[in-house]
Amino acid sequence: MSMIERNPSFRSPRTILIADDHWVVRESLKQVAQGLDSSLRVEEAGGFDEALAVLQSNPDVGLLIIDLVMPGFSEMEGLRLIRNSYPSLPIVIVSVHEGPNYVLRAIQHGVIGYIPKSSGPEEIQNALQRVLSGDVAFPRELIARSWAEGNALDPSPPREAVRPTGLSRRETEVLLLLGQGSAIQDIAEALDISRQTVRVHLGNAMRKLELRTRESAVRYAIENTAALTQQRDRP
Repeated sequence: MSMIERNPSFRSPRTILIADDHWVVRESLKQVAQGLDSSLRVEEAGGFDEALAVLQSNPDVGLLIIDLVMPGFSEMEGLRLIRNSYPSLPIVIVSVHEGPNYVLRAIQHGVIGYIPKSSGPEEIQNALQRVLSGDVAFPRELIARSWAEGNALDPSPPREAVRPTGLSRRETEVLLLLGQGSAIQDIAEALDISRQTVRVHLGNAMRKLELRTRESAVRYAIENTAALTQQRDRP
């Protein structure tokens, strides 16, 4: 039985790959994922090369959950290789690294989630529930700390080409909250609107800004926080 409330426009994965060199971590994540959706098929890998082999032999893998530090995986270089080989594969990072810069660099590589290994069982369950339902999952406190410390992603000129001037106030508010790590449910509660209304506003904003994926919207929101805030605060 599935415990997940799904985004109706999201095609949920039927097979996921969990890659971590510690079997205890793999087993824990597997139990949480299958507890959320018992129909999930879970593949496992104990190293980077093994993960690549599983991906090559299992084209139906619809979600990769992978550690940043394990044999054969040189942090962002390995992530970049996977992204280049499988550009449309949703990726969630599980890591001991809790520096805000790691989260922002992972977002820059198009991941849909980042779960610190220090997270409690409920936090891990909530994060996996979000990504399995088509949402993104980033630790809000690390993103907030990053901005407090003055960190940011390196801006890319093509990303700056489409400015947020055509957005409605509500679309701007949704993007700002998304960039702070808020889930759809959190945004709905903060703005006192329904989850479906949040999705409509987000979809409209993404269309106007020519953003194709939720993770690209997160990156845009983080990179353009100042411009979005200015847009929101205009009379």
